[in-house]
Amino acid sequence: MGLVYLAFGVGFGFLLSRAGATEFDFYAQLFLFEDLQLLWVISSAVSIGVIGILVLKRTGARSMLGNQPLDFRGRPYRSGLILGALLFGAGWGLAGACPGSVLAMIAEGKLAALPTMAGIVVGTWLYGVLNDRRRQGKSRWTD
Repeated sequence: MGLVYLAFGVGFGFLLSRAGATEFDFYAQLFLFEDLQLLWVISSAVSIGVIGILVLKRTGARSMLGNQPLDFRGRPYRSGLILGALLFGAGWGLAGACPGSVLAMIAEGKLAALPTMAGIVVGTWLYGVLNDRRRQGKSRWTD
């Protein structure tokens, strides 16, 4: 099964590269409203995702691993989401790289993406630490 996931990841990275989503300037042009091509790429991905979720819901799809019913219930709102979204957006804009495209950038040899990848790893780790503290009632940051 791991090879299937690897193949999907390589295919996704190839599509990101072909769409131009692995160019640092591409993000700057998007955020400066100079070139909206990436906005259309993202909008297309969201549209395909919405259609895919609707199809999965209507067909009663089950998970590939374990054959469990898929759960489409939303998660409850938490006030920490606002701070997280602001940090995510600021990081995306400052790095000039979307987290989804960083591995493709590294695969293309763009070593400037390595600090962004390090930030993703540290941010994910920090989220885990803060989330554990929240669950134990020790943090006010991730209500």
